[in-house]
Amino acid sequence: MLELVDIHTYYGESYVLHGVSMAVGEGTIAALLGRNGMGKTTTIRSVIGFTPPRAGVVRFRGKDITNLKPHRIAKMGIGLIPQGRNILPSLSVKENLTVAARRRGRETDWSLDKAYSQFPLLEQRAHLKGDLLSGGEQQMLAIGRALMTNPDLLLMDEPSEGLAPKIVRDIGIIIGQLRKQGLSILLVEQNLPLALSVSDYAFIISKGKIVFESDAAELETNEEVKERYLSATK
Repeated sequence: MLELVDIHTYYGESYVLHGVSMAVGEGTIAALLGRNGMGKTTTIRSVIGFTPPRAGVVRFRGKDITNLKPHRIAKMGIGLIPQGRNILPSLSVKENLTVAARRRGRETDWSLDKAYSQFPLLEQRAHLKGDLLSGGEQQMLAIGRALMTNPDLLLMDEPSEGLAPKIVRDIGIIIGQLRKQGLSILLVEQNLPLALSVSDYAFIISKGKIVFESDAAELETNEEVKERYLSATK
């Protein structure tokens, strides 16, 4: 579904990604893990086109999308749930869901009714402005908004950030449901238990390089690797 080959990405003269290579299989969830500042969000930005790589190739369904504009990449079938949610605060919940909606003519397409079925609380809040929602409600809205673009691949950047444990569990359930529906997901997540519980495969990034990859279940039992690259005290 998604392939990154030897990606090198900069912010100005700041060299952030040093030859990142990774892949997300169709219908699977791949977690990209690492401490803060190691290049996780930059990897997401490299895929969606916000910060295009200066070298390397990004392929989506076998097509080179490296130098395409973000709106073209989105139209090809890649959805984004950005870090910090970035909902539109002056628009209502309903307007946030429909502003970027895109039908693709499939029986499985997400509609407003389907989004409300998945997230009943959003239907109850349909006419509230986005800035009146709680953090958890805003995250549900950000997920629903991305699904309304009917993506084949969903990029999720820190979906559990700043949320209460109960909401984090709800996010995990939703991600699991999306996987069962056949959606491919690249998940950037600091919450290691959540990430490993929903993912098929895991990559660890450190200082702009992929330093470890394995099945999620294998990483879960690898205490040495988790201590070296993921422990908050390191």
